[in-house]
Amino acid sequence: MDFTNKTAISTGAASGMGLLFSQNWAELGGNVLMCDVNMEVLDEKVREINEKGKGKAVGIYCDVRDYGQVCAARDKAVEAFGSIDLMANFAGGTAVRMCKVDYEKYPEFPDVPIDVFDWGIDVNLKGPFYFAHAVLKQMRKQKSGLIINIGSITGQEGDPYGMDYPTSKAGLMFGLTKSIARYGAPYNVRCVCVSPGPVLTRAAMANMKTLLGRAAEPQEIIDLVLFIASSKGQFINGENIMIDGGRNAMGRIQ
Repeated sequence: MDFTNKTAISTGAASGMGLLFSQNWAELGGNVLMCDVNMEVLDEKVREINEKGKGKAVGIYCDVRDYGQVCAARDKAVEAFGSIDLMANFAGGTAVRMCKVDYEKYPEFPDVPIDVFDWGIDVNLKGPFYFAHAVLKQMRKQKSGLIINIGSITGQEGDPYGMDYPTSKAGLMFGLTKSIARYGAPYNVRCVCVSPGPVLTRAAMANMKTLLGRAAEPQEIIDLVLFIASSKGQFINGENIMIDGGRNAMGRIQ
């Protein structure tokens, strides 16, 4: 794969799969605008990528819940590199975990403060929606582009406690991805959702069952994203692709 002179934007790029994607993209010659709210870590990761002397990286503070900051990230990518070939929406997480909810104090879904779920829906659904709205202006102009949304097996299974997460992910996997693909087709813009099962970005994921008897390595997810973006993946559009070790083929309560 060769992404020389191609530009990607990655959210959640200071850590996890957003960072791994950025490192892979640059290693394959591409330029990447890395978005995150943790600038201390982000600046270090950007520097590490640039020291390798392959693709170039630029970091920018971006809270995906803020449309103004989303537009600023889009403009920075165009200013720095001249195009936006791939928008990769990695930022996200289950709100009850990310906001460190006290399960004993708030034992069931109706007990959890609503602002926790506001955070989850804003980051996991509105963030990718905001970025789609922003970058499609540029992709329409250049008549090319790809938007990758990141779904989750949880969007298929549901969650009786952290309901913001499956609600948001289902919205990405079906409504938003198909809608962007339909809008973008006349402009040669594709949209695909990649929906992982358990991934070893957290140790607890190893406890989730799959037909293959293991969780995915993060690189396996990124390899799929890169394939979709490559010359070999150009006929994939408007689809939600499960990469879950067969978990979705199992019974729902596992």
